Amino acid sequence: MTALAGLSVLIACGQPAREPEAAASGPATAPAAVKTSSSALVGTRWQLREIQSMDDAIGTTRPDDPSLYTITFNDDGSLAMRLNCNRGIGPWKATPDATGAAGSIKIGPLAVTRALCPPPSLDERIARDMDAVAGFMLRDGLLSLSLMADAGIYLWEPIEAFDDSKPAPGSH
Repeated sequence: MTALAGLSVLIACGQPAREPEAAASGPATAPAAVKTSSSALVGTRWQLREIQSMDDAIGTTRPDDPSLYTITFNDDGSLAMRLNCNRGIGPWKATPDATGAAGSIKIGPLAVTRALCPPPSLDERIARDMDAVAGFMLRDGLLSLSLMADAGIYLWEPIEAFDDSKPAPGSH
């Protein structure tokens, strides 16, 4: 049985991301989705550009391959994440400000698979930090997710091209 579980992990790590089905097929189960308020994040997909720490000793961390770290905000209040060789799913709820391009956001709790990804991997750090996300901002086509207590900012770039008939979220 243990050998079979290990083989499943190895097979899953080599598979391309399929969201949200890939996340749902892992050993973890998703918490119930919560319907979100109207938000510019609904239906968007992003890949991680960088993690900005407010601690100068840590600085900015950039993934070697941004496509290994993605987040998709579904319209039913659920989200799906690719975290290197792991997958995460959970609820999200945003409360946009008057502009709709910024506001508060709550992510999680996340259900995350626990495969051992080859180093260097940011999967555990990202999964842990998503519970501390407190705000979002869309500017210049990028998504910033800020952590509580000014602990840092996750900067995401869009994966798919936006409809040319309307501007990208947060662009002016």
